[in-house]
Amino acid sequence: MPRFAANLSMLFTEQPFLDRFETAARAGFGAVEFLFPYAFDADEIRARLEAHGLALALHNLPAGDWDAGERGIACHPDRVDEFRRGVERAVQVARVLGTPQLNCLAGKAPAGVSEAALRSTFVANLRFAAAALKAEGRRLLIEPINPCDIPGFHLNGTQQALDILDEVGADNAFVQVDLYHAQRTEGEIAGTLRRHLPRIGHLQIADNPGRNEPGTGELNWRFLFAEIDRLGYTGWIGCEYKPATTTEAGLGWRAALAG
Repeated sequence: MPRFAANLSMLFTEQPFLDRFETAARAGFGAVEFLFPYAFDADEIRARLEAHGLALALHNLPAGDWDAGERGIACHPDRVDEFRRGVERAVQVARVLGTPQLNCLAGKAPAGVSEAALRSTFVANLRFAAAALKAEGRRLLIEPINPCDIPGFHLNGTQQALDILDEVGADNAFVQVDLYHAQRTEGEIAGTLRRHLPRIGHLQIADNPGRNEPGTGELNWRFLFAEIDRLGYTGWIGCEYKPATTTEAGLGWRAALAG
């Protein structure tokens, strides 16, 4: 039976962030995830998790100026020091929250930088992050994102991510596969899961087109959820979708498609 984590950066957003934990628990979620905890007091987030019996699936490393449109800095050769400071900050927060795994966003390729420089910077930064997290008993994730939603994003496909992780060579580094991004970029969702599940550390979902809740688009979720179970995936599945109306109104997909 799939286990779903509410992405609090996408769901229940009509409420203040810290109030979303209780709402997620009342809606039947056993875990949550979110983009970034850094604007909030980590002890307060931990208190909300504990008060409502929620597991924390993951959050991201700091990713630059998000409000200005940055989507990560891990591939930026001129921001390596900033990236490493971000890893150190993330480790401190993860200790408080008990975060088991953290996602590293590659970022959009800066103009005028060669592909070789982007990749070597990304690989070196991932080695640094993986080592810092391994010392804490935590896992590192990297996430391919489709170039339609984020043009210029440095990491687009599952195989590209696996090739980079081969070069990184860290046994605590895995791919985070968002099935929405994978559908837009490469399709063959079930085949990807069958071939690479041992190297997939986390799954996220949204339907396509629209990035709304499962059941609103073209993906066969009943088949995919059954396949995920059959393959033996036991991690959380992050619900990182944009509700078509309100979060609560669209939650019927869980019983209809994953029951």
